[in-house]
Amino acid sequence: MTIVVQSPGMFTTVQDLGRPGHGIHGVSRAGAADPLALRIGNRILGNDDSAAALEMTLLGGAFTFPEGAQIALTGARPASLPGYECIEVQRGQTLRIGPLESGARCYLCVRGGIDAPLVAGSASTHVLSGLGGQALRKGDILAVKNSANQLASKAIPSELKTYSRLLRVTRGPQASEFDEAVFYDNEYTISPDSNRMGLRLEGPPVPCPQQGRMITEGVPLGAIQIPANGQAIILFVDQQTTGGYPKIANVITADIPSTAQLRPRDHVRFRLVTNEEAQTVLRRQEQLLNQL
Repeated sequence: MTIVVQSPGMFTTVQDLGRPGHGIHGVSRAGAADPLALRIGNRILGNDDSAAALEMTLLGGAFTFPEGAQIALTGARPASLPGYECIEVQRGQTLRIGPLESGARCYLCVRGGIDAPLVAGSASTHVLSGLGGQALRKGDILAVKNSANQLASKAIPSELKTYSRLLRVTRGPQASEFDEAVFYDNEYTISPDSNRMGLRLEGPPVPCPQQGRMITEGVPLGAIQIPANGQAIILFVDQQTTGGYPKIANVITADIPSTAQLRPRDHVRFRLVTNEEAQTVLRRQEQLLNQL
């Protein structure tokens, strides 16, 4: 089976769960910005969690299915199509996916998964490095793997489809050097100058120690850096693997999906939690997912 790209929308890429373990070589994990939405879509269709799908940003696109297909749309979704359920696409049908209703990213998962070449064990597109190719273009033809797996029959818990603009964070390695109250007491706006590499925040500046400079060290996904101008940056899935700005906090793993769905001009706040609380929330999320 194949998918023909009639219109790629604003920014559509092939993504799976990424390529972990290559940070030592300067290669970030990349993968789906909202890995929870990708995993749910794959489970609806009976795919492995890591099956590759299309990640669409803010605006969908148009895709023709010459042989038909079974698909699921998860994450942010367009107004004209149902989300979080299996959709039967007829032979030769063109699926037109318009602007997303809420959230920034929608996943078009297809039964069997997209059959894309693996680079370092992953089909994920990392645009800045060129690993996994580039964003989709009109006329691209994507192969789809065959599948004999059964479709999921259980309803998706609403908790797994809910996104928050209050992000929970743990303390960063340089947190003690900041006046943390300034950071947690204020609301911030997502800058239009944001992408899969990082989300820039606009708001009251956070006074930064060391003039915003320090010896470069490794940085994880979700690290919140404060440069000299005091405007925070959330390092995201296509992040650099090292950085020389002090880090006040780190978005917890369970809230990475909510981070992925923040749109330009959205407002966001942060709440400090303990490592134990972060682990409890993640276990709860995994328990719900494993019910599917």
